[in-house]
Amino acid sequence: MSSELPAVSAIHVALASRLPMRSVTHVEAEAGRGLVGDRYHGSRHRHVTVQSAEGLAAAAAELGRDIEPGHTRRNLTVSHGVVPTTPGSRLRIGTVDLEVVRVAAPCRLLDDVIGEGARTALRRRAGSVCRVVTSGSISIGDTVALLENGVTPTA
Repeated sequence: MSSELPAVSAIHVALASRLPMRSVTHVEAEAGRGLVGDRYHGSRHRHVTVQSAEGLAAAAAELGRDIEPGHTRRNLTVSHGVVPTTPGSRLRIGTVDLEVVRVAAPCRLLDDVIGEGARTALRRRAGSVCRVVTSGSISIGDTVALLENGVTPTA
């Protein structure tokens, strides 16, 4: 595993719940509202979903086929590390602070999009649902840091 901070490796948004996810290189995040251009923008708490590429790789190995990040219907994919799932945990992605609301349960569409067994393979690996705490821009390559008490821990 890399000693470098994880970074955003993929960003996906969809205009509506059943529309395909669209890959983008950056997205605007609005505090209390979510990602501009995404189906959950303006929702109460489900602003953004975050998953780890390592979790996807483990699920793909179990499933026996590759899993494209956008096929999981998650907004942000980070390069490595574990995405926190404890409600109240905070992440900083670029300049945007996110707060974990809950674990992201794999949705029913996954078996249709990825293939039979995908939903089971992604269980406990599907990442977290977060709310946007501070507004800003998120881009591919932005670093991801776990915050302690709302501040970045010192080395």
